[in-house]
Amino acid sequence: MDWTLIEKVIWFGIAAMGFSVLFNVPARTLPSIFLIGAMGGMTRLLLLQFDTNFIIASFLGAIVIGVLSIPFAHGKHAPPLVFSIPAVIPMVPGLFAYRMMLGLIRLSGDVPPEAFTQTLYETVSNGLKVMFVLMSLAGGVAVPMLVTRKQSAKHLRFGKRGH
Repeated sequence: MDWTLIEKVIWFGIAAMGFSVLFNVPARTLPSIFLIGAMGGMTRLLLLQFDTNFIIASFLGAIVIGVLSIPFAHGKHAPPLVFSIPAVIPMVPGLFAYRMMLGLIRLSGDVPPEAFTQTLYETVSNGLKVMFVLMSLAGGVAVPMLVTRKQSAKHLRFGKRGH
């Protein structure tokens, strides 16, 4: 196995734990969040090594995070979002967002006419990648929770009985 892949997976887990600490989640959930973040990141990285589209790889990594967060939530007696949100944040495409912002800044200044079309193309391309990856991350985390909603909400009661 490639050591750089293992190192990146570990960094995904560490980043997930870092966001967990930032969001002040219960300390008992930190090891689980590390594992969930690492597994989601590993899924995305492995799919990218097999030349899968970046957006689809991110979506499937987010689905893994969403699916894993449900049993961990039941085991640790915490909401699934405590596990899924910090674990999925390291998968946000920061480089594409940075490049998009640089392109917007260039476009707002004086761009030579011969470079304008290329700069506009790169800016829009990076912006679309960011948008679609963010939508796939949100959907990937949400779908497993929506599908298993009935099993997750064990003791919901609406209204009062006997009235």
